[in-house]
Amino acid sequence: SRAVGPRRALAMTAIAEFAGPLLFGVAVAVTMGSGLVDLTLVNTAAILSAVSAAIIWSLFTFYTGLPSSTSHALVGGLVGGALASTGPSALHWTGLAKVAIALFLSPFLGMIFGYLTLKTLYYLARGATPSVNTLFKRLQLVTAVILALSHSTNDAQKAMGVIAMSMVVTGYTVQFQISWWVIVLCAFAIGLGTAVGGWRLIKTFGAKFYKIRPVHAFGAQLSSAAVILGAGL
Repeated sequence: SRAVGPRRALAMTAIAEFAGPLLFGVAVAVTMGSGLVDLTLVNTAAILSAVSAAIIWSLFTFYTGLPSSTSHALVGGLVGGALASTGPSALHWTGLAKVAIALFLSPFLGMIFGYLTLKTLYYLARGATPSVNTLFKRLQLVTAVILALSHSTNDAQKAMGVIAMSMVVTGYTVQFQISWWVIVLCAFAIGLGTAVGGWRLIKTFGAKFYKIRPVHAFGAQLSSAAVILGAGL
């Protein structure tokens, strides 16, 4: 939407992505690390297989510029690894159902929130002059940071959960817990990954769906952040 230059937007987002995991709790990490599979029944090979599958898929989508969910890939990898190593008995079906429902509903919730948000913005800005675009551009500086914080808070915690799971399975820790250094490590990793800049994905989102105006970008960021923060809470 040309609110700011691409490098400034990338730097701003990377800082927010780093800060997110340090500011919020670890509820998502606990769900990911202990709510999907039985830690007493899975082994190291299953976890390595799950993470490897998610990484390979993420690198493929990064290279092709295809928007994709690492969450879906990681959950699928964990389920596949657990089934291969132990069988259905290793799965926590209640926790898995909760996560599967959330992953399935999130695009539809985003669509509904996006629709309602944009309609509301159109109503509030009715009769405004084109200069209202300047306001929406400035507001994006706020919503972009909020979206990055919510995204990193949710996605970085999934990596935290898998690391904590690995520590239990390998005997490094006796019980499941999220150590402070795991939080810092995952915050650094997601911030660094953002700073590297997936320009193919950025171009796909920014130019290949439709011509995004400032009001569209502001509405999309606001509604997406609301859905992600709601899921995290």
